[in-house]
Amino acid sequence: MPPGRANLLDLSFGGLSRLVGDWGQPRFRAAQIWQWLYGALTTDIEQMTNLPKELRSRLKEETHPGELSPVATTAADDGLTEKVLLRALDGQTFEAVLMRYAERSTVCVSSQIGCPLACAFCATGKQGFVRNLTTGEISAQVLHFARRLRAEGLRVSNVVFMGMGEPMLNLDAVWQAILNLNDRQGFALGVRRFTISTAGVVPGIKRLADEQSGVGLAISLHAPDNDLRDRLVPLNRHYPLESLMAAGRLYIEHTGRRISFEYALAKDVNDSEAHAERTAKLLRGMLCHVNLIPLNPLAGSDYEPSPWERVLSFQRVLVKRCIQTTVRLRRGGDIRAGCGQLRGLHAAG
Repeated sequence: MPPGRANLLDLSFGGLSRLVGDWGQPRFRAAQIWQWLYGALTTDIEQMTNLPKELRSRLKEETHPGELSPVATTAADDGLTEKVLLRALDGQTFEAVLMRYAERSTVCVSSQIGCPLACAFCATGKQGFVRNLTTGEISAQVLHFARRLRAEGLRVSNVVFMGMGEPMLNLDAVWQAILNLNDRQGFALGVRRFTISTAGVVPGIKRLADEQSGVGLAISLHAPDNDLRDRLVPLNRHYPLESLMAAGRLYIEHTGRRISFEYALAKDVNDSEAHAERTAKLLRGMLCHVNLIPLNPLAGSDYEPSPWERVLSFQRVLVKRCIQTTVRLRRGGDIRAGCGQLRGLHAAG
């Protein structure tokens, strides 16, 4: 791909309209291009047959449709979980995952290449931070799997920002990708079908609350007190639990939506009944739901998954304290579906 060509998926609809207008084209051409990209899911400008030949030629000379190159693809759970390692134009790689359920198809996307937060349970954090993904690179992950599903007569029903990176540290690009994929003239995925996960970037949570858009929020909690969370989620040293819970309550107040708290259980670290009691106390009175996650095994890590009985015991404590709780079964463990694991394996190979 020659340098300097603009990624069409990086543009908002308004930006695309300005581009074609600057080229002397009528503005309705932007709607046609948009529909090809997000509706027809095309990756070939020549297939945009309702555009004049001269416009197609200029688009090919000065832009590209944003398709990413798959490097490796793995499947698990009888094909219900599919993970792809994608290569950007600069050669960097990142991951996206498709998870199929009985009534929905969820795409888990990355927002950064690597991650600067170095959370204890995360393979991505061990790889360091490379760069933010662009709006187009984020959207292209969803469109990649949308093409896969379309061949089966299905479509993407949910998008979760739970892949590589911290979405709240790249919120401008994440937000524009959501707006682009939500646009009714193209992909038309309802805004409530998106969920942004964060390790606890308080300014980002406040911004999400102020937007009042209906986008879901998931917070990786993993500990009920600051001392333990400082160790497991170093970001907590900047945004301790007191400020995190206050931001969460603000989000609930402004949006009326409940928060999902993700809690990965590590053996003899954060999985005792005492930890569960403190978690229930921390979340008491909040409109929330707790997803308990048996820890994904990570090569070279000192942390081990909690025994199943301890997971159930933790759940019983929360339920007894009237905290809505489910145990989220691991998907794709045999294909290293935890964020960053496939990229790490590929780099090591």
